[in-house]
Amino acid sequence: MSRLLRALVLLTLVAGCGSANYSAPRNLDNACSIVSQRPNYLRAMQRTEARWGVPVPVQMATIYQESKFIGNARTPRKYTLGIIPMGRVSSAYGYSQALDGTWDDYRSDTGRWRARRDDIDDATDFMGWYFAATQAELGISMADARNQYLAYHEGRTGYRRGSYNKKQWLMRVANEVAQRAVTYEAQLVSCGRR
Repeated sequence: MSRLLRALVLLTLVAGCGSANYSAPRNLDNACSIVSQRPNYLRAMQRTEARWGVPVPVQMATIYQESKFIGNARTPRKYTLGIIPMGRVSSAYGYSQALDGTWDDYRSDTGRWRARRDDIDDATDFMGWYFAATQAELGISMADARNQYLAYHEGRTGYRRGSYNKKQWLMRVANEVAQRAVTYEAQLVSCGRR
């Protein structure tokens, strides 16, 4: 009986290692609800704020916009003739929707070779790394959710060129990210998490 019990425990542990919960928390409009459901999200974002200086509400608003807190989020598929799948719109993946090349740059620069885009700790650290480089290169404050988001979406070169000015939808989204960061900040203060 002991061998059977050990085998079942081992099987349960192995099965648990391969299954991750990538689903979004409920009530994404309430920062307090998000962090009470997923306290590990708050801890990850606080570590990123301490290391890189990106405020937690700015991280939360960016993740909301990029992936709606879905850890394995991907861009939509492209189709030929409306029915033949031809890959994805881009290589963006995970909480932060980091592109393959940018993710590789992050891992190389930070030495975090085992980092994964579907891990909240790694995704928030990536965002911190990216926002810090944006601040150093373009002078955009870490607390400026709108312009940090525009540079994040368009890339720093695109931001410098002003490519976002031709995309009214993106300007609207960046304003929404900024407003969500303000809302999340107020909510986190109200529940004693800031």
